[in-house]
Amino acid sequence: MVICNVTTPANFFHLLRRQMVWNFRKPLGVMSPKSLLRHPLCISPITELNPGTQFKPIIEEELTAAQAKKIKRVIFCSGKIYYDLVEFRTKNNIQDITIVRLEQLYPIFKAQLDEIAGRYKTAEKYWVQEEPANMGAWTFIQSKLPELGLKLISRRVSASPATGFKKLHDENQERIVREALTI
Repeated sequence: MVICNVTTPANFFHLLRRQMVWNFRKPLGVMSPKSLLRHPLCISPITELNPGTQFKPIIEEELTAAQAKKIKRVIFCSGKIYYDLVEFRTKNNIQDITIVRLEQLYPIFKAQLDEIAGRYKTAEKYWVQEEPANMGAWTFIQSKLPELGLKLISRRVSASPATGFKKLHDENQERIVREALTI
């Protein structure tokens, strides 16, 4: 089985194409929300559909060596919370935090994640999700990547995945983003 939470149109295209060209069949679960269809930042340049491009199970921000040295916190996340984090980081001109997106949650690309974390040995490492702490990908990520020493930023443990009140949801979302991007 393959479980993904894709955040770009080009990556979604490559995921579906990969699924069709594999010479074996595995079930594919995609958890990307419909809201990304209309999100203004959720776009892909046409070059990401050029020949030779392919599905990216992990999307890491491209940084120069000088920028990478300044990183104090690495945020690992999956899904649409990435766009909330980027908007807040851009609006507040935060330059010492980088964001790594896990587009494929299972099977997990452990070696690649270890390599990314290894580049930021002294940086704090967090898993950020908008779901409550007892839901979402956190328990799986924590069990598969204990050596990364990830700390969690999410909603509090809850019996329900949503509050049912937009105002409260927005307040919780803002708290998560602010906590993730404030050092």
